[in-house]
Amino acid sequence: MHRHGYKGRKFGRETDQRRALLRGLECSLIKYQSITVTLARAKEMRRETEKLITIAKKGGLANRRLLISRLDDIEVADLLMDVIAPQIKRNSGYLRIEKAGFRTGDNSEMATISFVDDIDTAKKENK
Repeated sequence: MHRHGYKGRKFGRETDQRRALLRGLECSLIKYQSITVTLARAKEMRRETEKLITIAKKGGLANRRLLISRLDDIEVADLLMDVIAPQIKRNSGYLRIEKAGFRTGDNSEMATISFVDDIDTAKKENK
């Protein structure tokens, strides 16, 4: 049996658990601009998060509703659309993954994922 047409990593979880894990990680990344996770999770998360950033950069009500449905968090979707997306000046490659050593306990390879551009979240507080 071949693996043609199967995208993404399984993480040893069922589909709904895997989606919830990735949504939670995406929300944390958007909220804190940088998080440390396992390398496999960072690589998988980058695929989805960069698509969300592209949607946010396009703007519009339909895209805002799409972000809310994909993130399940209105505050994070608004932060991404109103504060972060206008500050990103590039067309792709929004995120950076840097290796961060190995986790104590199970020796998993860790990585820090963050935005390439500097993001100033204080702009939202001034509004």
